[in-house]
Amino acid sequence: MSTRTTATQAGIGLGSAIAVAISWSLHQSILWAILHGLLGWLYVIWHAFTRPGGLFG
Repeated sequence: MSTRTTATQAGIGLGSAIAVAISWSLHQSILWAILHGLLGWLYVIWHAFTRPGGLFG
């Protein structure tokens, strides 16, 4: 297994974990957490841009 493959897998896993944590803290719903976990980094980036103080403090 190459370093690039390992890094890519870790990034996907980290993005999903962050998305699930954000989703659970906002909605307390397993279904929303699963959906947002599948979206991963897309949901994390969307959350950062759309929340007051999310990206730029």
